[in-house]
Amino acid sequence: MILNPKERLIFALDVSSLKEVKRWVSLLKDHIEIFKVGKELFTACGPKVVDIIHNAGGEVFLDLKFHDIPNTVAKAGVVAAKLGVKMFNVHTLGGVNMMEAVRKSVDKACGKQRKPIILGVTILTSMDEKAIKQVGIQGPIRKRVLHLAGLAKKAGLDGVVASPLEVEKIKKKLGKDFITLTPGIRLSDSKPDDQSRTMTTGEAIRAGADYIVVGRPIREAKDPVEAARKILEEMEKCP
Repeated sequence: MILNPKERLIFALDVSSLKEVKRWVSLLKDHIEIFKVGKELFTACGPKVVDIIHNAGGEVFLDLKFHDIPNTVAKAGVVAAKLGVKMFNVHTLGGVNMMEAVRKSVDKACGKQRKPIILGVTILTSMDEKAIKQVGIQGPIRKRVLHLAGLAKKAGLDGVVASPLEVEKIKKKLGKDFITLTPGIRLSDSKPDDQSRTMTTGEAIRAGADYIVVGRPIREAKDPVEAARKILEEMEKCP
């Protein structure tokens, strides 16, 4: 996958009002092409936020992590596709049947029109070995992530959401064309937060990440535009 840095950097719109959406999109649209819309924002504002981003010339990563019975997730996926989002995700723990159902339903609904990239969420980047054991998943995490990524590919998904720590092994096992999107990106001087499995921008890109999601390092910077520029410059330097 050959993309320029602007196409690969995704800004996490972790806000809760349309006013904030308009401010951030207006501020960053010349530097960032894709904006992540998650549960907080979509619950607060609904599909209007997608329209705002599209009207500003941006693209949307709809990060709602669908996880339900196959029919329900398939219908949700079709609605997401009709919104015109560039990509959305589902939980791989929903199983192969669920992932296959959403893939087939979206392909049928889109026909010859542009199809959204469908990604499978593996293990959340906030979880460590202790956390996955508490919910009954036996580690090590990297092995579990690789297994879930394999199920996603078997089901016909385009790629997975995984921590940057697992990207290299996913690419090696499932192929360079299998998309990897990585949250948990932090700058070298970022303060600790609720993410456990993280890397810097350069480390993630060199590991093979196709897309990276950055939120707080840009949003909490004194100069968010300059922070975005520095991230893009670091991406540009990576082989």
